[in-house]
Amino acid sequence: MRTIGVGLIGLGTVGSGVLEIVRRHSADFARRAGVEIELVRFADRNAERATDLGIDPAAFTTDASELIADPRVDIVIELIGGTGVAKQVVLEALRAGKSVVTANKALMASSGQEVMDAASASGVDIMFEASVGGGIPIIGPLKHSLVSNEIVAVAGIVNGTTNYMLTRMADDGLDYASALAEAQAKGFAEADPTADVDGHDAAAKIAILASIAFNSRVTVDRVPVEGIRGITPVDIAYAQEMGYAIKLMAIARRADGAIDVRVHPTMIPRSHPLASVSGVYNAIYVTGDAVGETMFFGEGAGSLPAASAVVGDVIEVARHIRSGCLNLVGCTCNEQLEVRDIAQLETGYFIRFAVADRPGVLAAVASKFGEHGVSIASVIQKRVCESGDAEIVYVTHLAAEGAVRAALAEIAALDVVTEVSAVIRVENL
Repeated sequence: MRTIGVGLIGLGTVGSGVLEIVRRHSADFARRAGVEIELVRFADRNAERATDLGIDPAAFTTDASELIADPRVDIVIELIGGTGVAKQVVLEALRAGKSVVTANKALMASSGQEVMDAASASGVDIMFEASVGGGIPIIGPLKHSLVSNEIVAVAGIVNGTTNYMLTRMADDGLDYASALAEAQAKGFAEADPTADVDGHDAAAKIAILASIAFNSRVTVDRVPVEGIRGITPVDIAYAQEMGYAIKLMAIARRADGAIDVRVHPTMIPRSHPLASVSGVYNAIYVTGDAVGETMFFGEGAGSLPAASAVVGDVIEVARHIRSGCLNLVGCTCNEQLEVRDIAQLETGYFIRFAVADRPGVLAAVASKFGEHGVSIASVIQKRVCESGDAEIVYVTHLAAEGAVRAALAEIAALDVVTEVSAVIRVENL
């Protein structure tokens, strides 16, 4: 049995986890998976990381190209992240005839077609299970176990930072700023949390999942995104009273021959399994025409969960090398489905206003909704704000996004309306 040589580029959080797993279990891989792998080269810009991890200096380099050129390296693991140097490294490795395993969601969501074409041209593998959901198996099941289905929808909680924050806001009444500060103190949020709280991390992940699920290329720039900065304890309290939870949802659906894909805060029924996913956990809900509804749940980030997916991919590639069957499942985006404009979306809406506390306001607002064909399911008026304005909440029946936005533009211009305080979509999933 030939030992498969692996080169690891990037010795950060996930890279150190890969090293730990291989050191812990490498002797078991032959028994469990029928292959032997060995980490033979390491690369990182920071040589101190290699020293801290106890890596033999002779096996370390600060030059990724040197690692790629090493004839002992059969598989390259890229854990640099981003779309700059990482893309160059991945393409260089593939063009050199080396299979690549990556956790790089940004790269696969923006340049997945180019990367997979390069792998196909060289007859090698590109695997990226860890790019979505950390340690949760989802890309493999979509490509293999569920391939007999027509996937109807993929929806989920795919960002642990925002889920932790929304959980703390719901369970303990924290406001956004306090929840963010706590997440940063615990290491769940970066010093610059923009990618997480503004939904860009989730958008990259749902772009990848939609591309695989619907066999049609969806790039991250086509995903409409809204983050959680505007969510307040008031909105969460209303949601709880109405039997909903607020989650940052990544949603992709087949819709009349097109793809409906988006990321935004969403009210979902508390009876739905996704509503109970709390803390830093992720969950992805997949609906197929044959299998029905399935849910994949687990830790969506962290050193060892993500490293688990990376090493799993490495073992699978090693199996392919050993059997001489590389690039078995390449790019499957052989359909060209349109990504639907979000203005065509039809869903329910929770809309909170601050208005003048005087007669006729409800009728004035309702008439504007009516003019745009937006049907009202319920109206709640509970409190008067310190400013003297009243707070009213409308919940709509299914309505077109474009119609709701047009109605809100006119409502905001009414002299009796002080502010459109919140607009949150309501999904029954």
